[in-house]
Amino acid sequence: MPNDKMIEKATIELREDLAGAIDTFHNDEALKVIAEEHGQNEWDAAEEKRLVRKIDWKLLPLLCLTYGLQYYDKAMLSQAAIFGLRDDLDLNVGNRYTFSSAILYMGFLTGSYPATVLAQKYPIERVAGGLVFTWGVCLMSTAGCTSFRGLYAQRFFLGCLEAGISPIFMLVVGGWYEKGEQALRMGAWFCCTGYFGAVSPLVNYGLGQISGGTLSSWQYMYLVAGSITVLWALVILFFLPSDPIRARGFSSRERYIAVARLRKNNSGIRNLHWKSSQLIESLTDAKFWLSFFMAFFMMFGNGPYSTVSSLLQCCFGFSALNSLLLTVPAGVFVGSVELGACYAAFKLKNSRTIIMFLCQFPTVAASLLLWLLPRHELGGSLLAVFIIASFGGTYAVLLGLTIANCAGYTKKTTFSAGLFVGYCLGNIAGPLIFREQDAPRYAPGFIVVLITAILTQVLTIMYRYLCILENKKRDKSGILEGFDHAYEDDLTDKMVTLPYRQDTLYKLTFYTRIPNFATHTE
Repeated sequence: MPNDKMIEKATIELREDLAGAIDTFHNDEALKVIAEEHGQNEWDAAEEKRLVRKIDWKLLPLLCLTYGLQYYDKAMLSQAAIFGLRDDLDLNVGNRYTFSSAILYMGFLTGSYPATVLAQKYPIERVAGGLVFTWGVCLMSTAGCTSFRGLYAQRFFLGCLEAGISPIFMLVVGGWYEKGEQALRMGAWFCCTGYFGAVSPLVNYGLGQISGGTLSSWQYMYLVAGSITVLWALVILFFLPSDPIRARGFSSRERYIAVARLRKNNSGIRNLHWKSSQLIESLTDAKFWLSFFMAFFMMFGNGPYSTVSSLLQCCFGFSALNSLLLTVPAGVFVGSVELGACYAAFKLKNSRTIIMFLCQFPTVAASLLLWLLPRHELGGSLLAVFIIASFGGTYAVLLGLTIANCAGYTKKTTFSAGLFVGYCLGNIAGPLIFREQDAPRYAPGFIVVLITAILTQVLTIMYRYLCILENKKRDKSGILEGFDHAYEDDLTDKMVTLPYRQDTLYKLTFYTRIPNFATHTE
């Protein structure tokens, strides 16, 4: 461990160079809560446990149902396709149908960055509520589409509106929970993609039996889903507790504990000022790019799951209604994998990358089966369709891992947006590799899914050993994690806090002379 003279010398040498790192104006808003009257500064484990339980009950139901609705809405295409949408909108020509899935994620790319910036500058519940309301209206407008061109426009704008929800929710979880708590909470709302994938076919099974009306059954599906989403937006607006600083229903004591206990995260709670230095730091961080490419490669597997799964089942000779019912087991499996992976990451220390690696194996096996099995082998083929989306467990854990391994509000925002861009690009490319001329086997598409699933596993191992290497460098330096006051000045994991003279704190950024002082979870 360094002595006082070493610390003083390092501070004197770097204080003048790095004075710009001292942020006395753009303080994290958590300081306002710390300064309020809240009684004693200490609290016991029981008091904190009661608070965490209260946060869970106020926050998680809203996050889970919102994210489930989002998946229900954007995955409607696959189910509507087998009830006349392809014929009515002339989507049977070439790759028009698969492109109608891909274009949604082009909208995601366009909308994710503006949404996360808005969420930093304005109340998160208003941004989220406005997005949910508008995408519900946009979803209902699908029923008015009369051509594939109109559907393309609707899907693009739907993607723009839905894009902000996942990054916003990552910021919300990062602002309420400690690092060790985040993985399970991320999994709680992300697993709703699977479970809603099991519920939505049951709803649309009933709507699919409507006949003789002025509208087709697929149009009723979109109208019902959009109406539910519009109503849910009001719930988000009035009840989403976006952060401990402004959330209603908490005493000043509870606010203080909610903020103060997050000091160990070494990251800010909420800072309204965009910091370009943190953006640059993110783009030069290897973990940012590893996360980006993991999200990109794994999402190739979402092509057959969210777009072609119902069509695959039709190719096996099932009716449209029975094909819907056959998607239920896939949804239950995927939701359980996502939740189970996050629970394991919560219980087992430094196991996240191992869990991510293991979750890719069913995707690898399913790709092999769907590539090599004859289509008359219904048992093996259907099993593969049910398990191919196990990559969802990898992505669910990656969400929490990304937030846990970076600090600084702007940097967390950038990491979240970058991860989401990779997610979008993978979802754009995934459906396009399943070409109409390759039906019903789609062998080239499944070969690509196999390769990208294995590449994801390779990148996961690289991420793990990068974290181990950086932690060893930190331990070898003899200095413990040095940014314990990041919550005060919105420091990043590349920054360190050193004491200098009479308890004055100088926040200094070390780039080349001193290694990273963060503890990176694996």
